[in-house]
Amino acid sequence: MDAPEPETPFAAVSTQATKLGRIYQRSTPYIAYRWIGFGVLFLMFTLRIVFAQGWYIVAYSLGIYLLNLFLAFISPKFDPSLEADTDMEDGVPAGQDSSLPTKNDQEFKPFVRRLPEFKFWHSATRATLIGFLCCWSEIFNLPVFWPVLVMYWLILVFLTMRRQIQSMIKYRYVPWDFGKTKYSAK
Repeated sequence: MDAPEPETPFAAVSTQATKLGRIYQRSTPYIAYRWIGFGVLFLMFTLRIVFAQGWYIVAYSLGIYLLNLFLAFISPKFDPSLEADTDMEDGVPAGQDSSLPTKNDQEFKPFVRRLPEFKFWHSATRATLIGFLCCWSEIFNLPVFWPVLVMYWLILVFLTMRRQIQSMIKYRYVPWDFGKTKYSAK
């Protein structure tokens, strides 16, 4: 038996939004399919930018936002190196309490991401969809010299990722391993 017809247009929209929300939440365990969908959407966005030869400011803005999301994704919620610095200020020697365990008798503190994978995917997909929609409107096609934007974006990547890359090398952390890596100091 079907559900009764909603009485108002708002109730109909609310019902459909609830149904879509349930379907959306069921996609949580399908990591590979979600990221493939994001990749297809991002490829469509990229092809639109390349073939239309415009909307570089939209692409640049999306690139900066995705870089920010990626940094939050690979960064720990509680950074051991920052905690070691604060411990030194408090008079606690480095290597105690807040550092990663290097011996069996030390407590293991699991890696907790600042931005969980699902929220990273959700935000990246939503931003790419918004960027894709924006690149169909002439309002967002601002004249810019795109090589300057590319160089500026590469400089931002280098400057912001330097600390995270050093930390990943030090603790042998692989961000796309989704929590399967053992963490240890050199």
